[in-house]
Amino acid sequence: MIETAVEATEGRVPGGTVSEILAMGREMLAHPIELLPHAREAVEAASELGEVVLITKGDLLHQEQKLAASGLGDLFDAVEIVSDKTPATYLRVFARHGGRHAMMVGNSLKSDVIPALAAGAWGVHIPHGLTWELEAADAPLGHPRFREIPSLGELPALIGMLSPAG
Repeated sequence: MIETAVEATEGRVPGGTVSEILAMGREMLAHPIELLPHAREAVEAASELGEVVLITKGDLLHQEQKLAASGLGDLFDAVEIVSDKTPATYLRVFARHGGRHAMMVGNSLKSDVIPALAAGAWGVHIPHGLTWELEAADAPLGHPRFREIPSLGELPALIGMLSPAG
């Protein structure tokens, strides 16, 4: 936000504005983690069928803090914090973790689903009312590896149905 303020003011952002931005950032970092319903059960079900890797983008320290606060960290075989979610990023992560039958599950069509599909994975979209507007994209409805489910509670059944054994 500070970088944007500097750019928007052509380097003339007032010190008071920088202080306000820093205060907002500290408030965001201190906000408690609220898990979506069925999050733990969904990750546990996925781990029964293979390796579960959390792929998230953002600031390394902030993402690590959020994962620790979530109480879910012990459920993941690996955590990949990336600067951007592109097909190339997914290909690297999937290759590193033996993802022959990879599935990306997320609330962002733009960052989670579409690039994962381009990388050869399944893309599962779980719509969420608080998804950032810049993450909006058209759903790839005709894609054979695209699925949309209403909640994480539906994920274990979907995984079972789509798994090579199921």
